[in-house]
Amino acid sequence: MCKGRASMPTCCLERAKELKARLGNILHQSQWRPFSCKMGRNKPTLEECLRWKGSFEQLLSSKCGLYAFTAFLLSEFSEENIAFYFACEDYRSTKCRAKLPAKAQKIYNEFIGSDAPREINIDHETRDITKANMHSPSPCCFDQAQHKIYMLMAKDCYPRFLRSPAFRDLVSEAKPSGKPPKEPRLVKKA
Repeated sequence: MCKGRASMPTCCLERAKELKARLGNILHQSQWRPFSCKMGRNKPTLEECLRWKGSFEQLLSSKCGLYAFTAFLLSEFSEENIAFYFACEDYRSTKCRAKLPAKAQKIYNEFIGSDAPREINIDHETRDITKANMHSPSPCCFDQAQHKIYMLMAKDCYPRFLRSPAFRDLVSEAKPSGKPPKEPRLVKKA
């Protein structure tokens, strides 16, 4: 029988408050513009959902796919992976080199440092290399850590997403676009 919140240990209540605050911050941050696709009105078409099964890159390149995948990660309490990945993408595209040290420190403190509130799961070697890169931040100082997180999502989170009830529900509720499917174009490499 459930005795309510009063019987829960203080650490559990604090953790629940922290998770609620993190979720609220993520959903309201302006940096999450890629997730502007509202599933309510602009649901993905059946063809779009099926394209997501083609590759992790196709999922990430779709606004609705990215939104659905992020919602899945939130449900698994691992949204820090996608947040870190896109923080690195934003960091790498920084044009003004004078802004790199402050942005790098912010990313490091949020995702990699020993007291990081959204600490990502990377090995000690990658963590040490990234820490060393912080002495002289460059556009590629998070590349190794970002690659590790990308591979973790591609090999672990993405397959679980495709098997999840959330994805199955999206596919079953999706309507065909009514347009004939586009034929993939072959690109010749020089």
